[in-house]
Amino acid sequence: MCGDDDIPAERRDQMLSEHGPARLRVSSPSAKGVAVMRVLRAELGVDLTSAKDVARCVVNGDYSGTLPEMEHLARKLRESGITAEATRP
Repeated sequence: MCGDDDIPAERRDQMLSEHGPARLRVSSPSAKGVAVMRVLRAELGVDLTSAKDVARCVVNGDYSGTLPEMEHLARKLRESGITAEATRP
């Protein structure tokens, strides 16, 4: 799948089933609060409350999805100066 559209739910479920989830990990001192939330709000299109909840999961290493989804977010976080990577558990 190419482009800016989300992965169709069927394809996403297939990827997760075949390859398992990947986790988004951040490890820089600046990985707190506002900077992470700013990126998440922009990339996920969520409100401030949801961004805060997702940021907490990201910082704790509990946020997961397909490898392409996590790598996309990691790349955007790195562009904002936050050390981030997509990993398989």
